[in-house]
Amino acid sequence: MRAGAVAGGAADGRRVVPQFYPADLPLPRERAKAPYSAAQIDGYLALADAQPTMERRMRAAALVCLGAGAGLIRGDLRSARGSDVACQAGGVIVTVRGARPRAVPVLARYHGRLLAAARSAGTGLICGGTDPGRRNLTNPLIRALDGGTGLPRLDTSRLRATWLADCAELPGLATFMHAAGISCSQRPGDLVAGLEPAGEADAVRLLGAVRR
Repeated sequence: MRAGAVAGGAADGRRVVPQFYPADLPLPRERAKAPYSAAQIDGYLALADAQPTMERRMRAAALVCLGAGAGLIRGDLRSARGSDVACQAGGVIVTVRGARPRAVPVLARYHGRLLAAARSAGTGLICGGTDPGRRNLTNPLIRALDGGTGLPRLDTSRLRATWLADCAELPGLATFMHAAGISCSQRPGDLVAGLEPAGEADAVRLLGAVRR
């Protein structure tokens, strides 16, 4: 049977018995998580400072700083070691290993706390544990930061969304997208697909991550 005949039959069917031909639905698109406010991040860091031992304080602070300060999530957090955090290129850089290796400049407000946590961890896992393959490595830290202080539940995806929002604000991404009439982030992704990212020093300056 010809393709035109099939298409014509479907069109006729929609007119005669439309209940058997539901309208095409748009493909679902995952929405970004809402970022935390600066006050909420301060609240989580205060809860980290209130942990009963130095080790717990350092690990909890590292979780918040790596998530909101460098955008690390899931496997990135599980495999991050203290030795992966270093002062270089004029800022503080986290070397991310694993499936998506990269060097991430840490936003300036998180430098001091993250460097302290990195020194405390040494070559060990900065969020605690001994096996990066453990999928629940960050769960005890998340529970520890779920205090009864009016804060929402800590979510590492929202920490990353906080980092994304802070980074997007610095070079004026919202202004660019508004001027271009772009509402879907896929289009900028297509535009930059063939461009090479800048080096570490340029990334540090662009993201306001210069060490003070």
